[in-house]
Amino acid sequence: MATTTDSAAQLVFAPNVLHNQALTSVKFLSSCFAGAVAGILGLENWLGFALFIATIISTSFIIYAINCRGKPARYLPGGLGELVNPGQDNIFTFILVWTLFYGIIHGKK
Repeated sequence: MATTTDSAAQLVFAPNVLHNQALTSVKFLSSCFAGAVAGILGLENWLGFALFIATIISTSFIIYAINCRGKPARYLPGGLGELVNPGQDNIFTFILVWTLFYGIIHGKK
């Protein structure tokens, strides 16, 4: 007889879990491009972080609607929470690229 943990483990399709690395790559690239845009536009303080949050929400919505077909729990072990979570390394990547492009474009005038 299957226990509740066995039946819950069977709900996650193993090949889909293996492709979660692609989700991490999409979030990473989204953070890089958002940082570059924030730096090029010269956004400072909360406007830059607002752009980051808008980018994370829009990227998550696109993945939710197109790739997950409205059922993220079927493809991700954490469901919607894992889809929307930007991850600590992506926040640091955003800040790094943001300051890099800001310094290159708007550095010494």
